[in-house]
Amino acid sequence: MKIIKTRFKDLIIVESKNFYDKRGYFREILIEKIIKKKFKFNVVSNSKKNVLRGLHMQKNFPQGKYVSVLKGSILDVAVDCRKDSKTFGKHFKIILSDKNAKSVYIPPGFIHGFVGLDKENLVTYSCTQYRNKDSEFGVIWNDKDLKINWRIIKPIISAKDKQNFKFKDIKF
Repeated sequence: MKIIKTRFKDLIIVESKNFYDKRGYFREILIEKIIKKKFKFNVVSNSKKNVLRGLHMQKNFPQGKYVSVLKGSILDVAVDCRKDSKTFGKHFKIILSDKNAKSVYIPPGFIHGFVGLDKENLVTYSCTQYRNKDSEFGVIWNDKDLKINWRIIKPIISAKDKQNFKFKDIKF
């Protein structure tokens, strides 16, 4: 595994490798001692093409997230909401796929979301804190102040995510 630092403090890309044979492939996804984080909670989502999940965060119990794709491809996006950060309000995006074997660790203090790029997209993420639905909130995917190019025009969005806030209206 190779760790790549980004311009965002503590946000890292992890490059792994798929080991192929006639049966398929094998890949190491997460090794805690390399990432130097403990993960309490693991989830999987299965999304069709153009499904956009996000942008989400827990305010009172912020989670670090380690995101990997088991099948398909996603455009993964994180926005820095750490008020004292040099990159506050800036976004990071990366394509994660089963083929490129990349993962990303997003530290606490970021809102996060992704959009499915393939017909079927199976995503796993490990979180440093448990989910607390009373602490959850979201920022609208197409917030003009964030200027995120999601590479799609008409995403499929949940009813809950359609009610998300504007970034400028959140008190971080």
